[in-house]
Amino acid sequence: MDTGSHLLFGATLAGAAMIDPMVSSQPELFHAILAATMVGSHAPDLDTMARIKGYPTYIRIHRGFTHSLPALVLWPLLLTPPIAAGFGVWEHAVHVFVWCLIAVMLHVFMDWFNVYGVQCFRPFSSKWQHLDVLALFEPFLFGLHALGIGLWCLTSLPPGPLFLIIYGLTFAYIAFRTWLHGRAVSLVRRTVGEAGVYHVLPGLHWFRWQFVVETESYFCTGTLQGKRLFVQERYGKEADPLVVEATKTTDGVRAFLYFAQRVYVRCKERNNGYVVEWRDVRFWHKNELPFGVDVELDSNLNVVHTSFGWRKKAWDPPYV
Repeated sequence: MDTGSHLLFGATLAGAAMIDPMVSSQPELFHAILAATMVGSHAPDLDTMARIKGYPTYIRIHRGFTHSLPALVLWPLLLTPPIAAGFGVWEHAVHVFVWCLIAVMLHVFMDWFNVYGVQCFRPFSSKWQHLDVLALFEPFLFGLHALGIGLWCLTSLPPGPLFLIIYGLTFAYIAFRTWLHGRAVSLVRRTVGEAGVYHVLPGLHWFRWQFVVETESYFCTGTLQGKRLFVQERYGKEADPLVVEATKTTDGVRAFLYFAQRVYVRCKERNNGYVVEWRDVRFWHKNELPFGVDVELDSNLNVVHTSFGWRKKAWDPPYV
């Protein structure tokens, strides 16, 4: 999820904590739990600081160990002592720890439903897990939780029961989107009718999806609108193996292959040399493949330049 939604969920978790009479009757404990859920809701994404060391390092680290099984406990263990000490609630440190743990777990849980994915089962598996059910930003969920905050601030409704209802609706919505996604995958598979790997990816609209199909010889991209399927593009799997192999020694390509799943490579001759473009077809948009790494080589297959990242404006889709 996006940072704003994570922080909003942190605030509504603190409201849900007021179902406990001990929290609702002690302002200092509530403030400590609010701090714990807000910080805990964002803590796993502190790995974005890896950008300082370059994009290849960021790709290897982001949503990796910081979202892993050990990190679920390590983040609350790190955050609880300073928060409990700062708000003077050492005797309630267990309460602070539990709600911080819930916030961290909810962060990873929501990221698991996105397209980008998380390595949430490390150290047992380094495989990227992504359920492709929710968009990075879900207007319904953001609006639902913002409404809850508004009702909390502007009315006399008790926050504990209010936010239990909000979270009940949240998980019902996720279940609904999961059902829609499963139906969309089945429809695309039946319509395309090819043996291969199918990815059906969400957007902001409930009944509009993008899909990627990888067969032995090509990639196929398209959209699903309701029950209508439109094929957008086909990408053949053809590239000079000798030239492509020469790019695999670069840090950018190694980082890309560590993360990417539907890998498409194309090779172009240019200016007494070559340009090899590595792309992850999952993130296509308007017949473009904006995410990947470009490697320029001279005629002797020596690497001249490498460019890695997104080739789109920050406000343009896909949002991952």
